[in-house]
Amino acid sequence: MASQPRSHWPTVRTRREFLCQAGGGFGAVALSWLLARDGYAAGGGPRPSVNLLAAKPPHFEGKAKAVIFLFMVGGPSHIDLFDPKPELQKHHGQPLPKTFGMPVSQFTKGDTPLLASTRIFNKYGQSGLEVSDLLPHLATCVDEIAFLRSCWCTSTIHAPAMYELHSGRTQMGYPSLGSWVTYGLGSVSENLPAYCVLLQPEGTPEGGAPCWGAGFLPPVYQGTLLRKGSSPILNLKRPEDIGPEQQRRTLDLIQQMNAIDLDPDDKELAARIATYELAYRMQQHAPEAVDLSRETTATHQAYGLDDKRTADFGTRCLLARRLVERGVRFVQLYSGGGPLITQWDAHDDINGNHEKMCAHVDRPIAALLKDLKQRGLLESTLVVWASEFGRTPMSQGGKGRDHNPYGFTMWLAGGGVKGGQAIGATDEFGLRAQHERISVHDFHATILHLLGLDHEKLTFLHNARDERLTDVAGQVIDKVVG
Repeated sequence: MASQPRSHWPTVRTRREFLCQAGGGFGAVALSWLLARDGYAAGGGPRPSVNLLAAKPPHFEGKAKAVIFLFMVGGPSHIDLFDPKPELQKHHGQPLPKTFGMPVSQFTKGDTPLLASTRIFNKYGQSGLEVSDLLPHLATCVDEIAFLRSCWCTSTIHAPAMYELHSGRTQMGYPSLGSWVTYGLGSVSENLPAYCVLLQPEGTPEGGAPCWGAGFLPPVYQGTLLRKGSSPILNLKRPEDIGPEQQRRTLDLIQQMNAIDLDPDDKELAARIATYELAYRMQQHAPEAVDLSRETTATHQAYGLDDKRTADFGTRCLLARRLVERGVRFVQLYSGGGPLITQWDAHDDINGNHEKMCAHVDRPIAALLKDLKQRGLLESTLVVWASEFGRTPMSQGGKGRDHNPYGFTMWLAGGGVKGGQAIGATDEFGLRAQHERISVHDFHATILHLLGLDHEKLTFLHNARDERLTDVAGQVIDKVVG
């Protein structure tokens, strides 16, 4: 074959022009990898054509990019923490007025006397919001917090009420809030689960795994249990007799076999493939994410890691901050679980129980809010404090309080929340939500709104019905949005 005449060769005038022409190809290579990773490229490799964990745009621009969901298992007493009731003090020992009707209760009768709170409430911050002496550290953060004092739910029993607060329904089998958020927004991190759950060492809450389950959503959206230490996820560590190269070859072969005639609509298989790939990447990155030795001594002290009362919850709050920093979308953190003595379920002695439980969480939660703010993360991280219900103003056994789903307090901070305010109110005794009543669906709709998700548009077709977290109800609490 005759050589091409020199006159037909491309002319490169300068070294800069040569680099410009050659370098243009590198961007195309990078783009093709990004498209394949996010599921937009068709075929061409062992990866599934749909990456269910790929980051997705919100319905509109929301200030919150991640959520830390703090759940107090058992039902803290709003009357003794955030919602002072002077009238309750005046009517201590008297029966609930007949005008209030007979409240449905699991343990107590309507004729049990009213029980005044013995806690001291003081005003804090520029907002002057009142918090009891049980939470002196959190009280210093009130200007960041929007207290929702008129929340209500529909069940007096722990597990169904937990399901309602987590999934919007009192039955098992529906996707949790964290699963809906992950389904709606995808994952930011490629090396850690999008949805992490940090339990108390004593055990799981009464509602159990359905509280962080994916329900009818693809299983890739369910919460992943994370533990402190060098093995944060059970069974994640590679067997000692298998090297990294061998493991990589095995996974590539599995993916090639899975990609043969892979149906793009087979979300379950796509989820399983994505999970295997994520597990492989987590082997390298999850231990680093939970390695608290990388934090300063001052940070350890701020979160209470030097105090046995706060060490466990403080550790998990610090882990939550580290996970959010590394792109985890939703972190679910529990106070309480396992034996009754480690829950907020104060049937026998409201003061004894709450003094113990508040001592576990007060300092760490305040440290978390301040740490997020100091690092510039609070504006993009929504912190939620919630429980399945509150407690009654009537006594149980003389010193305790029963379950109260009719009116209680939850709060939000960061992530676009307008802090320093109390929204809604219960009646003069704290029994029922009375002004600006906030349902669980309203609560969930507001959380999704802060993340840039329209709760009416975030749907999933299941059994021929467009299901959503808020069912057919829910309104955004406008006063919350800053």
